[in-house]
Amino acid sequence: MSRLVCVSNRITLPRKTAAAGGLAVGVLAAMRVEGGLWFGWSGDVAAEPAAQPAIVSRDGIDYATIDLTQTQYDRYYRGFCNTTLWPLFHYLTDRFRYDHEWHEGYRDVNRRFAERLLPLLRPDDRIWVHDYHLIPLARELRALGARQRIGFFLHIPFPHLEVLRLLPPYADLVRNLAQYDLIGFQTAADEQSFHAGLAGVFPEGAPQVKTGSFPIGVDVDGVIAEASAAMRTEPVKRMIAGLIGRRLMIGVDRLDYSKGLVERFTAYQRFLERHATHRGRLIYLQIAPLSRDDIQAYAAIREALEQATGRTNGRFADTDWTPLRYLNKNFPHGTLMGFMRAAQVGIVTPLRDGMNLVAKEFVAAQDPADPGALILSSLAGAARELDGAVIVNPYDLRGVAQAVETSLAMPLAERQARHSAMLATLRGNDLKAWYTNFLAALSAGV
Repeated sequence: MSRLVCVSNRITLPRKTAAAGGLAVGVLAAMRVEGGLWFGWSGDVAAEPAAQPAIVSRDGIDYATIDLTQTQYDRYYRGFCNTTLWPLFHYLTDRFRYDHEWHEGYRDVNRRFAERLLPLLRPDDRIWVHDYHLIPLARELRALGARQRIGFFLHIPFPHLEVLRLLPPYADLVRNLAQYDLIGFQTAADEQSFHAGLAGVFPEGAPQVKTGSFPIGVDVDGVIAEASAAMRTEPVKRMIAGLIGRRLMIGVDRLDYSKGLVERFTAYQRFLERHATHRGRLIYLQIAPLSRDDIQAYAAIREALEQATGRTNGRFADTDWTPLRYLNKNFPHGTLMGFMRAAQVGIVTPLRDGMNLVAKEFVAAQDPADPGALILSSLAGAARELDGAVIVNPYDLRGVAQAVETSLAMPLAERQARHSAMLATLRGNDLKAWYTNFLAALSAGV
C-alpha cells in the first residue's frame, strides 16, 4: 500500500482540550487508519522561517510543519484566503475584497509549500490536498517534477461561474484545479458549479477532469458514545440542573459571519415577541468559539452579537430566567455532545456552508427514545442529506422564528421518525465512508 500524504493549511495535532473543525477531524481519521505524512503550516509566524520542515511523529503519523513570515501571513492567510476566497465561495459578495498583492502572496505560499514538501515525497505516494488555501499546489508540485497522484478536496462551497467571475484571476484558479487527478466536493451542486466554471474558462473544450461528490460525515458511534458518557459528567449535570422546568435550544458555531448568527439572534428575538407563552420556558444556548479575531470582519461580528445578546436579554429576561446565553469559549468535544443530547432543539442556520458537521453531530447525539428536533439552513450542504430536519432559509427571520415554534411543538412520534431516518443517512455517509470513497477513487485513476 502506497503512503498517504495529506496537505492542509494548518496542522492539528491530536488534543482533547477543544472540539476541532471538520477538516482536522476528517484528515486525522484518515491518517489514523492509513498512517503516513501530514504536511502544513504550524500556525506560527517567524521572522526567519526554518529552511526545513519540523517533523514530529506520533502513533504512526509524521507531522511536518513550516512557519510563515508576517508578510506571507498577511497576504496569503488574512488577505487572499480569508478576505477574498472565503466570502466569495460562500456567496457573501458584500464582504469580498481583492488585492493583487494578496494574490501574489497566495501563489508564493503555495510555491513554498511545494518546495518544502517535494523532498519529503516518495515516488508512489498518494497526495491528498485539502481546501481553498491550497488550490495552486498541484500545479506548483508538477512544475517541480512531482508525478505522484494528487487529489484535492474542497471543504467549502464552490460558487457558480457568475459569482466566481468577480475574482479577477478566476480563470487561473480553475486552471489550477484542473491539474489535480481527482477533485472532491461536498455536494453534487458544488461539483456542477465547478464544471460550469471549467466550461467557462475552456469554451472550446474543457479538459477531462475527474470529479466526484464525497459528503463528509461524522463518526456516528463515537458521537453516540461521547454523548451518553457526557451525561454523567459534572459540566453537563450542572447545565441540566439549571434547566429544571425549562427546555433548551442549542447552537454551536465557530464565530464567523457565514454562520448566520446575527440573523439567528434576531429571529430568536422575533420568536419571543410572537410566542409569549415560551418566555421563561426556553433557554437558547449559543456556543461560538472565537475565530480569526485578528481580522476586522470577525471582530465586528463579535461586537454585533454581544449587542444583540444584550438587547434580547435586556428586553425579555426575568429575575430567574435568561433567554439567551452566548458563550465565546471552547469546550471538549464530549462535553459539547452532552450539551446537544440534553437539548430539545438544535439550530444550525448558516448563510452558506459546504456541509456543516454540527448538524450531523446533533442528530447522532440525540436519545432515540426522545430525540430533539433539528432546525437546518437550506443553504448548508447537510440539508441535502438531512431532510428530516425542519428546513429554513436563514434570511427568512420570521420563518426561522416559526421553525422554533414548530420544533418545540413537534410530537414525539414525529421526532422519532425524523431522527431514525436521519440517523440511517448518517450511518451510510459516515466519516469512514468519506475518506474511504475518496481515496479509492484517487487510487483507481479512472
